[in-house]
Amino acid sequence: MPRDVAPPSAPSRATVVGPHPPTGPVTPERVRAITETRLTRPTAITEAADRRSRPEAPVGPSGRALIIAADHPARGSLRAGRRPQAMADRADLLSRLCRALDRPGVTGVLGTADVLDDLLLLGALEGKTVFGSMNRGGLVGADWEIDDRFTGCTARGLLRAGFEGGKMLLRLDYADGRTARTLEHCARAVSELADAGLVAMVEPFVSGRPDGPGQGLRNDLSTEAVVRAAGIAAGLGPSSAHTWLKLPAVDDMERVAAATTLPTVILGGEVAADPDAAYARWARALEPPNVIGLAVGRSLLYPADDDVEAAVDTAVGLL
Repeated sequence: MPRDVAPPSAPSRATVVGPHPPTGPVTPERVRAITETRLTRPTAITEAADRRSRPEAPVGPSGRALIIAADHPARGSLRAGRRPQAMADRADLLSRLCRALDRPGVTGVLGTADVLDDLLLLGALEGKTVFGSMNRGGLVGADWEIDDRFTGCTARGLLRAGFEGGKMLLRLDYADGRTARTLEHCARAVSELADAGLVAMVEPFVSGRPDGPGQGLRNDLSTEAVVRAAGIAAGLGPSSAHTWLKLPAVDDMERVAAATTLPTVILGGEVAADPDAAYARWARALEPPNVIGLAVGRSLLYPADDDVEAAVDTAVGLL
């Protein structure tokens, strides 16, 4: 009989991978224990989800949210700043996530099921708002990238896990008819999440291939394009009661925010060469009343100086 790696007695923040605190480094021993748990007792993931203490509200006491995003690898996006393979080391990614999630003021996390399952086993999701990433089929650089199939979390699975919502990416390429399929599937996901009483976080962009067919897909970050994308995303599904928007910080955020009454979080995007300028841009974007927080990944998990705690604390300070 394979050895069960769960401790015999589990306190509220205990993990199934040994006695280490959830904020400790994810060592090779802990990775081995996660793998062994997955192999010998996969139900431990469901049990950890059932035990998880849930937040009283989707935002913090200040009415603001700081969500750490880590769903990039499932779309083949591993780069962070100058490090092309930054997110390829799962133990390192998990260590950074645990460090970020342990900082005061961090309210939640966004990830694909594999990342969220690892965090459950590490005991790192207690009291956090958890969003599952739903469509990751539009692989970076693929010729079908705009046809962003739903290959990740489902509304039913998120409800069963006791998570708080699902996130979807919606790129709108007016020159590519495959956009219609993604648009339809996002509308269906918004409907299913609303029926389950879960948040539907929609991240829309007007996109295109300015260098010609077969070249890289790029997002249009002009104020006009973001306003248009926000309006389209806000209208998805039969009810917007549970819909949030996830939008980039652009020059005229007041015009963008004025396009909708939906709760909106600001995304971080790529790691900025000038982090101070990025923080200033986020601060300006947080000013409209319906902008409720930040949903940032690489900029906080892989800052240029590798000081995750300082980067996260700076973002918390903006709220």
